[in-house]
Amino acid sequence: MHEHIIHSADECPPPGGYCRTHELNILLLAALYAVSRVLSRSLAFNETLRDVLRVLHDEAGLTRGLISVVDPASGKLGIHTLYNPNGPDLADVQYGPGEGIIGLVLEKQRTIKLVCAADEPRFLNREGVYQTDLPFIAVPIKVGGDLLGVLAVQPELPEDGLLEERAQFVEMVANLIGQNLRLSRDVQQEKSTLLEERDLLRRTVRHQFGFDSMVGRSAVMRRVFDQARLVAKWNTTVLIRGETGTGKELIANAIHYNSPRARNALVKLNCAALPENLLESELFGHERGAFTGAVESRKGRFEQAHGGTLFLDEIGEVSAPFQAKLLRILQEGEFERVGGSKTIKVDVRIIAATHRDLETAVDMGDFREDLFYRLNVMPLFLPPLRERIEDIPEIARHLLSKIGNDQKRKLSLTDMANRRLANYEWPGNVRELENCLERAAVLSEDGKIDVDLIRFPSSRERSSPKPQRGFSAPAVNPVSSPISSPLSEIDIDDPNLSEKERVIAALEQAGWVQAKAARILGMTPRQIAYRIQTLNIEVKQF
Repeated sequence: MHEHIIHSADECPPPGGYCRTHELNILLLAALYAVSRVLSRSLAFNETLRDVLRVLHDEAGLTRGLISVVDPASGKLGIHTLYNPNGPDLADVQYGPGEGIIGLVLEKQRTIKLVCAADEPRFLNREGVYQTDLPFIAVPIKVGGDLLGVLAVQPELPEDGLLEERAQFVEMVANLIGQNLRLSRDVQQEKSTLLEERDLLRRTVRHQFGFDSMVGRSAVMRRVFDQARLVAKWNTTVLIRGETGTGKELIANAIHYNSPRARNALVKLNCAALPENLLESELFGHERGAFTGAVESRKGRFEQAHGGTLFLDEIGEVSAPFQAKLLRILQEGEFERVGGSKTIKVDVRIIAATHRDLETAVDMGDFREDLFYRLNVMPLFLPPLRERIEDIPEIARHLLSKIGNDQKRKLSLTDMANRRLANYEWPGNVRELENCLERAAVLSEDGKIDVDLIRFPSSRERSSPKPQRGFSAPAVNPVSSPISSPLSEIDIDDPNLSEKERVIAALEQAGWVQAKAARILGMTPRQIAYRIQTLNIEVKQF
């Protein structure tokens, strides 16, 4: 539905009006096709609108094209794009509802056509670019009933009886612009949401893998964290050494996410998990047809990690021929895909890890000496858990919190359970500790983990507890007192006592009545019976 503001019009079409209408329709159809091509070329709304107005100027004879967009905050129309090649630049102009002809379109949401702009007192021409002796057309840009903006143009010639046809054409262009504008806004909003999620994930990951959040307050671990924090700032190659389960991958994560490369990918590969032929394809990629099953080209881990970090776990397990290929890319930063001849250069930081004694492997000829020196630029040694017993309680609390989140409940360890954890050698290190605690959490009905739920493989559990740091463990006789003082005088809460010594002392003080000894220790009869069994205590018979 149109609102016409026409102050002078011919009653009859001029001679030859049909021919001129036909010629105009052909011209406008070609212009409409050009507009659609411009809008389909890109979703960059700001870039395409000026091209649309240029097409209207060059091919449709509609000059001084203007597109104004509704500001959601103020509800006013702000000039977004103005095409006036020979006139002034875009002015900072706004129209409120009812202000001028453009504001009237905002208020009425209808097309307005002026035969002569000078005859309409509401025509404000705030932009200062329009000729008042020419017609003027302003149409709403609507999508789904919502007004998004206004498209205004001025025919380059005085009224010739074809203003209605031109107005209909401008309405079609406005519909195309509206669809493009809505799509552009949807894409921009989705992009903004994705960027916010990305930034949130980066902050979360950086906090999760931050050095301050890593567990371990022993002197040796603080030294490792300090070294890792220093090397994270540079592109230096890092070789992380340590037994299986000591947390080498966690240190690699912390180095990457606290480095300048944190915005790019951290790509990981366990070198011991793949045979050599697949390992080469995984690291370097392959071209189509390089081998059976290679139906398309594929990027390797080095290309995926370009600009970021590549973590090579178990680097000591790769074969001698493959070591030579690794050495080249570490030295030159270039390689060829499997089955390809094109040299590819990458910018990748290498963090390697191994539990092997590489120095001995070099001496035995199993590991290339030049590759070892290339990897061993900054070595980090992670101590086994048995050498930092003082960290076990804190690590256990951290792991229990993680397990508790998975199980949607709160988990806790008793003092007796903590002591039992500290008296084990942990050949599997932190990974074994986590498995032990998860197993205990599964067996706990109320979330409280007591000593009877801490279970180790029988083949690995020692018959006598490991001595605490700073104390020597005396020999224990199954039935006699493990200490020289009379058992009746022993303080069972003495922290220097081992678990076995405390139980024997309590049994002696209770006359070897298990129920009474359990009350002394604050246990249940079932718990003390379990300790007697697991600690190999021979019960005296009276």
